[in-house]
Amino acid sequence: MRMTVNTPEGTRDRLFAECQERREVQGRLIRLFRQRGYLEVSTPDTEFYDLFALSGSAIPQERMLQVGDLSGKICVMRPDSTTPIARVAATKLRSLPLPQRLYYDQKVYRSNPAHNGGNREIPQCGVELIGADGMKADLEIIVTAIDALRSCGASRFHVELGHAKFFRDLADRMELDDETVEEMRAYIEGKNFAALNDLLAPYEGNSACAALKRLSRLFGGVEVLAEAEKLAGKTDTVDYLRSLYDELSAAGYGQYVRFDLGMVHQIDYYTGVVFRGYVEGAGEAVLSGGRYDHLVEVFGREAQATGFCVDVDAVAHTLPETALPVLRTIVHYEPGYLAQALEAVDGRPAGTCELSSCATLTDSIALAVDKGADSVLVFDKDGERVVSL
Repeated sequence: MRMTVNTPEGTRDRLFAECQERREVQGRLIRLFRQRGYLEVSTPDTEFYDLFALSGSAIPQERMLQVGDLSGKICVMRPDSTTPIARVAATKLRSLPLPQRLYYDQKVYRSNPAHNGGNREIPQCGVELIGADGMKADLEIIVTAIDALRSCGASRFHVELGHAKFFRDLADRMELDDETVEEMRAYIEGKNFAALNDLLAPYEGNSACAALKRLSRLFGGVEVLAEAEKLAGKTDTVDYLRSLYDELSAAGYGQYVRFDLGMVHQIDYYTGVVFRGYVEGAGEAVLSGGRYDHLVEVFGREAQATGFCVDVDAVAHTLPETALPVLRTIVHYEPGYLAQALEAVDGRPAGTCELSSCATLTDSIALAVDKGADSVLVFDKDGERVVSL
């Protein structure tokens, strides 16, 4: 009886073109990051759970994959890269001057509800700008995010901007307890309009109530900022977003920018501008990031920071399918002719030529026929010759 071996739920095998597409996206992102002055760092696949509990991680505990450790302490597979990199910036890189531009190319691991089809292994490429505050830092990260999607070959995409402080200021004006604020945040993020209206019904007289009711619908072009001011009054956050947009437009990036003031995800983690990137053909955001000014401080070094990550597979799936190279030639060689055979393979386009492991020319020809090659290149005592098929 043949045993069937499956992969664990949330994981799968990737073959040939899919692997090539992933590497292509990774290569393009890394080239951009290096060009912009970012240096690579890599962190362990497993970390102590305390690292993320201490930092107030943006990833809920139930989505972390726990693993054992000989010390008896709880470890998790790395659920995000930002927190470990903040640890590195505060410790191993402490003696280096700020700002520090860091990039990574590594997987994160997250648990998903059973049978929901989500991936547990997510390859990400991203950047962290550590120790830089203000508009120039935010502009650098946003344009790098836009250029990241452009460099991958995405043609129809946009980046939506929001601001963590906009929701926080409105919630403070409501004078609600923390539990109710969190419930309201979840309704806004999930665009659950009916539940949000029910929650806010007792507070109709509050000046912030109308703005909070509309928050889930405050997304679109730059006109959204004017609507936000009409509802909430003039605010520093809206002024800041408008200034960002003006600078981005002047630099030729305005066509890629939209706004979503209802972007209130992980509101305690982010402290300023937040954003997500969407590409036509992907059902969810393929890029996310924002400002997190207090995370590095948790590990003992005061440093404002901002960054973003790209879901490599999600981007790759939106791009035109990559054509694999076509095998044209099999190289058969007799003992003593390995060097010539290797030179022939390495001198041709990758994937179009390969060595034969067969002992006889007859078997090499049969192999070439099976693989669809159109010729066999032979190296033996009679020299070099081609057998056409």
